[in-house]
Amino acid sequence: MKIVVENLTKKIKKINVLQSVNVEMESGNIYGLKGKNGSGKTMFMRALCGLILPTAGSIKIDGKVLGKDMSFPESLGMMIENPAFLPNLTGLDNLKLLASIKKTIGQTEIQSAMQKIGLDPDDKRKYRKYSLGMKQRLGIACSIMENPQLLVLDEPFNALDSTGEKLLKEILNDMKSMDTLIVLSCHDKETLETLSDEIISVEQGRFFHEDSAQK
Repeated sequence: MKIVVENLTKKIKKINVLQSVNVEMESGNIYGLKGKNGSGKTMFMRALCGLILPTAGSIKIDGKVLGKDMSFPESLGMMIENPAFLPNLTGLDNLKLLASIKKTIGQTEIQSAMQKIGLDPDDKRKYRKYSLGMKQRLGIACSIMENPQLLVLDEPFNALDSTGEKLLKEILNDMKSMDTLIVLSCHDKETLETLSDEIISVEQGRFFHEDSAQK
């Protein structure tokens, strides 16, 4: 997969929240977004996922224009801002319901995704009883369960304990090795530099490419 972002601009209430962004991204790489809250990281992720349309410019995925040739990336896993699920269902039942939309995976793949991030698929607790960390883990499991070619994660390490952080790092490196294109934001500089092949600084809607992260 190759993503080409050309002069991407998004204006909301006369304010440019993204300003002439130009980025190229390819499969098998992790792209780390670094910037303060409100810098434009989340808005860029929303645009990349087809959740908002650009005011100007374009996003091309393998030559197809997002918002014209396709409404959403064809193989996408994402977690943007706080994950939300139906409170009266278990974690497994929530994911089964979501997986029924595309019907590309079964219960085995769902259970595997939950186990990778340290959740018990047989846990009978309803989602409303989950801790913040468990809710975050379920959001991650949801984003990876269909083995997407494009994975977009907005601050996925929030609310995770050290075990959860370790499991997520393993998941990201495994998916990268399987040629997934990963876009990630994280406030922890060391974590971002360790995981990313390329770091992009975001300041007031503008993107600045940094040197490749040291592995």
